[in-house]
Amino acid sequence: MLAKVFSFGLLGIEAYPVEIEVDVSRGLPAVTLVGLADTAIRESKERVKSAIKNSGFDWPGERITVSLAPSDIKKEGASFDLAIALGILAATGQLNHERLKDYYILGELSLDGSLRPIRGILPISVAMAEAKIKNIITPIQNAKEAAMVSAIEVWPLKTLRETVEFLNNPETVRPFKLDLADLFQENAHYQVDFSEVKGQYLAKRALEVAVSGGHNILLIGPPGGGKTMLAKRIPTIMPDLTLKEALEITKVHSVMGTLPNNAGIMGIRPFRSPHHGISSVALIGGGSLPQPGEISLSHQGVLFLDELPEFHRDCLEALRQPLEDGLICVSRIKKSLLFPASFTLVAAMNPCPCGTE
Repeated sequence: MLAKVFSFGLLGIEAYPVEIEVDVSRGLPAVTLVGLADTAIRESKERVKSAIKNSGFDWPGERITVSLAPSDIKKEGASFDLAIALGILAATGQLNHERLKDYYILGELSLDGSLRPIRGILPISVAMAEAKIKNIITPIQNAKEAAMVSAIEVWPLKTLRETVEFLNNPETVRPFKLDLADLFQENAHYQVDFSEVKGQYLAKRALEVAVSGGHNILLIGPPGGGKTMLAKRIPTIMPDLTLKEALEITKVHSVMGTLPNNAGIMGIRPFRSPHHGISSVALIGGGSLPQPGEISLSHQGVLFLDELPEFHRDCLEALRQPLEDGLICVSRIKKSLLFPASFTLVAAMNPCPCGTE
């Protein structure tokens, strides 16, 4: 029997729909995954098998074929676990496959059948706002982040069995609702503040002028002079984030899995301070499946480069385009991806190699 389940994949910081087809037919017991699945997805058959058994359902002793379409885009991550498990249950008659057509389904499975949170749920919610289906089933830990898009209905669940029971009786669970303004205000608090700095009047004045004019700045001084301390507090004197800016930042951090636990939204301007040994790919973004780098993670915030002369030359040269355009373009053979990179560059260095004046 054939079953279809709808889900989403990520390409950079944008989401695209994925149709998962599961066919269970006579033959030697085996699970075949097709559709350019990476290692994490290929390993999902073991997680899915254990989760189905430990949730009290029957694992079919037949040949199972799972197809991820579109098949010409490489897919990665464990977010398809739940969709594959529900597809197998529907294909074996343990779940009505008609129930699956009205939902996008995402979630990683534990061996005991519980759901683990996934990355990139906000870009998926944004993409769903323009799709025909407006319902999404997610792990409960992703509920706040998914519900930031008011045009969709979010159904947060905890386990595979609970998901099956919900699909059989949708009235048992209510969609998750969120007051976005309250959530934004709740997370708009810094752990440090510029007012905590005593003295350093000339340096503070220079930073205030730089922030007011939207300028980048270089701090030069001996070790222990307070360069890093001042830099960490620069976001606290920048203008408060607007909701639009907060969603832009959250989108990038959601994909990279760097959102604070259970926060759901980035309410403060980011401060990123990569080590001077960082590679150019880690700084600007890239990889076989391109992902944002440190400059995109500092979008609408501060990128702090301590010990500036120690950074590799190719890293410093790569900063030219994003500083001018506020964007970074990562090109691959099949596709070019744009990542946001509008940040304030703050650099620090010692006056000479020996570290003294």
